[in-house]
Amino acid sequence: MKKQLIAVAIAASFVGATTQVQAAGFQLAESSATGLGRAFAGEAAMADNPAVQGRNPAMLSYLEGRQISAGAIYVMPDVDATGRVSLASPLLPQPITMNADALDVADNAAVPNFYYSNQLNDSWTWGLALNSNYGLSTELPAAHAASIFGNKTAITTVELNTNIAYRIDEHFTVGAGLRGVYGDGEIGASVPGWIEGVRAIPGLPAEVTSRLPAAGTELKHLEGDDFGYGWQVGASWQINANHRLGIAYHSHVELDLDGQARGLVYTGGTAEVEGYLPLELPAFAELASYHQLTENWAMHASINWTDWSVFNKLVAYFPGEQKPVGGLESDLVKEENFKDNWRFALGTSYQLNNAWLLRAGVALDKTAVDDEYRTITIPDTDRLWFSVGAGYAPSKNLTVDLGLTYIRAHGDAPINETQELMGLAQVAFQGDASGHVWLAGLQVTYKM
Repeated sequence: MKKQLIAVAIAASFVGATTQVQAAGFQLAESSATGLGRAFAGEAAMADNPAVQGRNPAMLSYLEGRQISAGAIYVMPDVDATGRVSLASPLLPQPITMNADALDVADNAAVPNFYYSNQLNDSWTWGLALNSNYGLSTELPAAHAASIFGNKTAITTVELNTNIAYRIDEHFTVGAGLRGVYGDGEIGASVPGWIEGVRAIPGLPAEVTSRLPAAGTELKHLEGDDFGYGWQVGASWQINANHRLGIAYHSHVELDLDGQARGLVYTGGTAEVEGYLPLELPAFAELASYHQLTENWAMHASINWTDWSVFNKLVAYFPGEQKPVGGLESDLVKEENFKDNWRFALGTSYQLNNAWLLRAGVALDKTAVDDEYRTITIPDTDRLWFSVGAGYAPSKNLTVDLGLTYIRAHGDAPINETQELMGLAQVAFQGDASGHVWLAGLQVTYKM
């Protein structure tokens, strides 16, 4: 049975919210350590190794013979959502306000990749890619002051695609591929620890205190998984020996995340009911250029677009015979109201000698959410990338690439979110999101 994801959505990117400082929403940019060293500038027009097909399948035409490339990028986030929670209710003599800082909420993680290319003849080249374009993970203690807004979010995706490229002539190549995407994940919310202080307020009616759940009790928990399909296309134009353009488009992928739901709101406890959550992973596109300015020095650039406006809201459905409390057919899990986002990158590479190639790059990754819709689970912000890298070729068949990137949140990122507590009170969070991420990657390529 499909398990573990009904929540990929609320995934706080950066996790949705917290690791998300890598790319907007819960999208991952880390396709290879080779590109990491130049902030992924010019990716759709580059021809370093088989990892190029992760961005533009048409670039396979530039690879000779058979090649294999594998690597991983280690993500080290330090993301904070600082603020205060306020509780207002006619049952309280006055509103209650308390600290709700959530510090370093995202875990370190590795994003692996694997690529293979095979030049069939002068015109045709095919390839295979295994990587991830979406992912996130974050967790708060079950009794944290802000856990009512979400104490656990996780999403893992694995994408396998096969690609084919065709060289039309010395100037133009085209390519296409089929994508298979598997995703699993979970999302949850729980009762904050301050509920015990509310229960102890003198004069609070017994019928009210008896309805208040214990601190740490699961309010909602959703998990599930699914497998979906998509496609990608690309093209390149070799303007002359020194200048090249590349363009690529990756389709959306629709997932129906089948799994289980439990918690006080859905089942009154630990019992589970079947449910699913439709989720559309957004389409994305890239326009890139490569410019060989001297024999040793090149510049490259990219403009990326992601169709995040499809991520409007998350609604869970319960089609089984056993329904949640109250006979619910569906439940609005979260309003997201994302918007399309853009990313701009500029990079450079310098061939130091026959063995060493140096890289560097910068990028501006725009947020996918307006201030009024930012949530504590997905505190998306503008991000600035600063990258350096190097490639070492100890032989003509072997290349080792290293990349290091520092990403920091840019600009203000206010968070204002409200949540009802059991029909008894309104809980509000007011704060800001901030943080940074270090990325370190290793890529090894072998020409067979």
